[in-house]
Amino acid sequence: MPGSGLRGTLGSNRPGIVPEIEITRHIPEGERTLPADVRDGLTAEPKAIPPKHFYDRVGSELFERITRLPEYYPTRAEREILETRGPEIASLCPATELFELGSGSAEKALLLVEPMLTAGELRAYTAVDVSESALVGSLEEMVTTHPELTVEGHVADMTRHLGELPPPEGPRTVALLGGTIGNFSPSARVELLRAMGELAGPDGRLLIGCDLIKDPEVLVAAYDDSEGVTAMFNLNLLAIINRELGADFDLADFEHIARWNPDEEWIEMRLRARRDLTVTISELDLTVGFREGEELLTETSAKFTHERIAAELTEGGLEVTGLLTDSTDRFALVIAEPTGA
Repeated sequence: MPGSGLRGTLGSNRPGIVPEIEITRHIPEGERTLPADVRDGLTAEPKAIPPKHFYDRVGSELFERITRLPEYYPTRAEREILETRGPEIASLCPATELFELGSGSAEKALLLVEPMLTAGELRAYTAVDVSESALVGSLEEMVTTHPELTVEGHVADMTRHLGELPPPEGPRTVALLGGTIGNFSPSARVELLRAMGELAGPDGRLLIGCDLIKDPEVLVAAYDDSEGVTAMFNLNLLAIINRELGADFDLADFEHIARWNPDEEWIEMRLRARRDLTVTISELDLTVGFREGEELLTETSAKFTHERIAAELTEGGLEVTGLLTDSTDRFALVIAEPTGA
């Protein structure tokens, strides 16, 4: 049901923050998807665990370091578009409400809000994230910077809960930035795009960050940096499983792998076993064997051509109305609207 979930407020007793922030939790307190995903993923052939489990405190800090690495161009390229094309984005996305999925920090949202406020229509900002702590931090920054906006948050999984979020009360722009759309399989992407179109409503817009296909060496370097930060980020997934599920992974037994898959047009991040080994996961009462050289898939990150973007949006009942790239055509912000199909 739209608007379902556990509701609460934040900010009423915090110095310097006058407006209250309304938080709605759609993920039940204490719910964990990690056990099921680890059991299913480590007993599958080939083995795979979804990337949503990367982001504990350490993983989030490591990802912030990754975004500042010289090899990792997507964050800088997307920021360039937001900084230099803000008025154009605002004109292509007329909205009284900005709805950001997978919000993380408020940094990118603030770059969007400024030109949208200047355009004279924006009244509200809503953030959606699976991490309540990340959500709270983002909303506090937004409400402090722009107390004139109505600000609220939803602790929700975008693959499960978009249908529970409130319907638009006016033109709404739904944003999914950072190339996150590329972490989904083609069929899941289309389903997510369709759900985002329904969330935006018939008068709404979608604003989607898409990493573009380029030289495979450049792509691989972005996921296998010379400082080894991405390797630490990838291996931290095993540390999370050790801590949360009582596993006995030895991180030294695995090496980080990043490769370009030209058939699927995506980067694959994997963890490769350095030797034959056995892992016990006590909370799952599960023992898993790895052969030397066997790989655990931890992330796919699809890259796009302009044509592929348009085709997938069409399949999701959407139409491209704008496509803005950075100065070297590395990254695109795509604007789309529902077709009613």
